[in-house]
Amino acid sequence: MKESLYQYLLLLGDNAMILGHRLSELCGHGPSLETDIALTNISLDLFGQVRNYFQYAAEVKDDQEKTTEDKIAFLRYPHEYRNVLLVEQPNKDFAFVIARQFFFDAYHLLLLKELCKSKDEQINAIANKSIKEVKYHLRFSSEWLKRLGDGTAESHDKMQAAVNYLYPYVGELPSESPIEKEMKEAGIGPDLGVLRTAYFAQIKSTLAEATLETPQFFGFHSGGKKGVHSEHHGFILSNLQYMQRTYPEMEW
Repeated sequence: MKESLYQYLLLLGDNAMILGHRLSELCGHGPSLETDIALTNISLDLFGQVRNYFQYAAEVKDDQEKTTEDKIAFLRYPHEYRNVLLVEQPNKDFAFVIARQFFFDAYHLLLLKELCKSKDEQINAIANKSIKEVKYHLRFSSEWLKRLGDGTAESHDKMQAAVNYLYPYVGELPSESPIEKEMKEAGIGPDLGVLRTAYFAQIKSTLAEATLETPQFFGFHSGGKKGVHSEHHGFILSNLQYMQRTYPEMEW
């Protein structure tokens, strides 16, 4: 059970870490100062959540190698990361950033609401702390989605193109992996089947408000939860892991 809980914590933390890194790449490159700062703050929120998950994961691991949050974050091999494929997609343009953020935020908030009921006290506490931040994240991304989708013809077309490109990745978020099934049965994680219905209903409703079409798509990309990632993932890890692998055991 300890190993399953450890893997579940990685699954929760890796999504936030990889997306947080993607947003950090935008620092100084936002379309306006206010938006730039907002995206950076969302990135910092996500990294704060990652620390909470990985600190707990290090306690759960309790092995002879003295696992720490830094080792979990920076010294795993690519196939050991459990993030979904959506969060590793690149920052093609601002519309892509917003679409990716909205698709993740909508799921993330639903997930945290369920994790607030978790029988695991630590996960329960992390979810209750994080949910305030994620409510803001969803408000930010959904408002921008509507602003661009229902804006000029050019902004509408770019937003629709981003939605069309990223939509095939959203199905992996509420798809239940063996670890998530085990956590559901233990009362630690939610029933993703129930969450899935609410998630797609919210996506469809928000896209309609933004005058955007929900893509008619019946097959979704997956593999991230099993450690099978896109080519983008390796480049992300090369940036994230450089310092720790170049200077082992380095401390600030």
